[in-house]
Amino acid sequence: MFNFEVIQNNSPRWNEIVKQAKVFDFHHTSYFHQIDTDFDTQLLYFYSDNEFIALPVVIRPIEGTKYADLTSVYGYSGPLSYFNNDVSKNELIHFFKTSFIDYCTQNNIISVFSRLHPLISEQKDILDGLGEILDLNKTVSIDLTIDQVEQRQAYRKSLKSELNQLRRKEIIVESVSTPHDIDAFIAIYYETMDRVSASPNYYFSKKYFYDFLNNDDFQARLLVAKNNDKVIAGAIFTHTDKIMQYHLAGTTEEYIKDTPMKLILDEARLVGNESSAESLHLGGGVGGSDDDSLFKFKSAFSKNFKQFSVWKYIVNTEVYDQLSKDKEHSNFFPLYRS
Repeated sequence: MFNFEVIQNNSPRWNEIVKQAKVFDFHHTSYFHQIDTDFDTQLLYFYSDNEFIALPVVIRPIEGTKYADLTSVYGYSGPLSYFNNDVSKNELIHFFKTSFIDYCTQNNIISVFSRLHPLISEQKDILDGLGEILDLNKTVSIDLTIDQVEQRQAYRKSLKSELNQLRRKEIIVESVSTPHDIDAFIAIYYETMDRVSASPNYYFSKKYFYDFLNNDDFQARLLVAKNNDKVIAGAIFTHTDKIMQYHLAGTTEEYIKDTPMKLILDEARLVGNESSAESLHLGGGVGGSDDDSLFKFKSAFSKNFKQFSVWKYIVNTEVYDQLSKDKEHSNFFPLYRS
């Protein structure tokens, strides 16, 4: 027998369900849904015995109407699942699709947009035939299931030499948790955002960093590079079961040419191995580019590229077209928010 429940964000069941999935990431947790958006969030839970599909969603009212749409948190989200076999998998996917459409209709949901997770391949099976899945760009992932020697052999030849040069300059990497080191990293992060002219959305509060590093839903670790005891670069990494994720990072202007972040990522790989993670996911380029300097920097560590995709689904075409009628046609989705 199949069942459907709506799990609210303040329920402890949210994380209990997420952590039963075959693969999940910190983007799926209750905590991240609390800090990433001011809108209501829900976990849509479709299940039978121990098998399930769980879809975390952000509910955005459409101003001036009785309607709303669904989206995902920033980052890598999409449905989670656990199946026993292909037969029950197909049956549960069918139930998910029909029940999800009913949920959207009953709640006046007009459209759905979700970023998908490059490391959770089953998402496309679940969503197939429900709207459109659009492949955007590649991301870089280091496979931690292979031998550590093979991991390093996959590095670009010049990278190995550059890592050795950084070590000769007595630049070291440490995992830190003191307020002094965290504050130093936050200052460097803000400096980096200024340098790249980042949007205001990337200027997280000081409290955000402290809360993130000390949250109860997933592991978060700050690795910093130091030279003569001075913090010169840093990055926050998350770890949830199989996936270690490169999250927020920054480097001081003084050391930008040395790129100490290379040493930090090399150390993160070793930490991932020690923590029994299966992947260290580095993400993609700026704005989804496969050819910018950030993507080239990351791809020096691995040629294990993954596909980043998004899911677009128009539930109510009539209302969607009505809301979009005065908008100039573009690829923006949903069009009425352009």
